[in-house]
Amino acid sequence: MRKSILYLGIVLLVAFVSTETYAQKEWERLGVRKVNYGLDRDVIKVGLKDGRFTKLRFVVRGGGLNMHRVVVQYGNGSKDELEVRHNFKKGSLTRVVDLKGNKRVIRDITFWYDTKNISSRRATLTVFGRR
Repeated sequence: MRKSILYLGIVLLVAFVSTETYAQKEWERLGVRKVNYGLDRDVIKVGLKDGRFTKLRFVVRGGGLNMHRVVVQYGNGSKDELEVRHNFKKGSLTRVVDLKGNKRVIRDITFWYDTKNISSRRATLTVFGRR
């Protein structure tokens, strides 16, 4: 009985690790910014060399961040304002944000934010894309 429980535990652990590895591989890191304190705006340049994407996700680490507005500029010059108004705690992430249209080349991503936290750590924002 103990052996079968041990084997089941090992199988479940291997399945979990392989699923996590697969999930991480389908998201590509498009850029990282260590944000300033106060109200500010930053731009992450992506470009044609990185390819086309259908979805985005934002991850915040290190400190808190209040996201106000995100604008994605595509390779053809069109822009898309994304609904990601959110008060991020450190270690949090957004839901998956679908981009309009089919796979799109992203030129850059501009985001407006403020940091209203009392910690001495600056937040780091990472943007991931899915093809």
